[in-house]
Amino acid sequence: MEHTDHKHTVRERVFAALREVAFADSRFHFDFGEFITDFVGSSAATDRLMAHRFYQQSECIFITPDNCIEELRYRTLCEGKRILMTTYSIRRGFWLLDPTTIPQDRLLYAATLDGMERHGRHMTLAQIRAELPRLDYMITGTGAINEHGVRFGKGHGFFDAEWGMLYRIGVINAQTPTAALVHDCQVLQETLYPEIFDTVADAIFTPTRTIEVTNPHKPRCGIVWDMLDPQMLATIPPLQELQAMEAALPPLA
Repeated sequence: MEHTDHKHTVRERVFAALREVAFADSRFHFDFGEFITDFVGSSAATDRLMAHRFYQQSECIFITPDNCIEELRYRTLCEGKRILMTTYSIRRGFWLLDPTTIPQDRLLYAATLDGMERHGRHMTLAQIRAELPRLDYMITGTGAINEHGVRFGKGHGFFDAEWGMLYRIGVINAQTPTAALVHDCQVLQETLYPEIFDTVADAIFTPTRTIEVTNPHKPRCGIVWDMLDPQMLATIPPLQELQAMEAALPPLA
């Protein structure tokens, strides 16, 4: 109970500060428990991320559908890099955005949640495993994060599920870098402890800071089925696909 109360207190504190710099969402207004908001200064944070070696060395990148990284998705497509992303809450699965197949004047639209499904290609986990090279980078927004890269999100665990699925099918590994793009007010000073399935960021980009993390925890457990929220399994088709694939996949080391 005390742990739950602490999480609630941290979220309330961060969300109050975030409301001063956040942009409302057309679906969820300022309900930061339901979406990851864009914010004043996100372009500067995007500049920092794109100048960093993790991005510069990447060709195929997983980027979440969060509002604060819509500009990153657009600029990444403009640079000719491919993007794998999911629909909101992963309910319609994974989609590949390949800028070589998208008209130049449609790249901005393709980077949005509405446009990705018009200009991207839906991919099952089996197709991702068979057709994609190893993903070079994983990028997400988050509700809050501490300086050691431990994320403190909305509480749904979608990014950890995405990591777990992609790790399980072998297109990422424990050395695949991950990054979080956030406002400075979302960076916490306090100590947080990751769960076995939590993906800790290698780097954090804010409008004013680039923070690199030493030896971040990376899950090697795939999806921990007995700890998975049943609602997620019931509503996320790729999780259902992975569960059916498990017997045919090599055991995790």
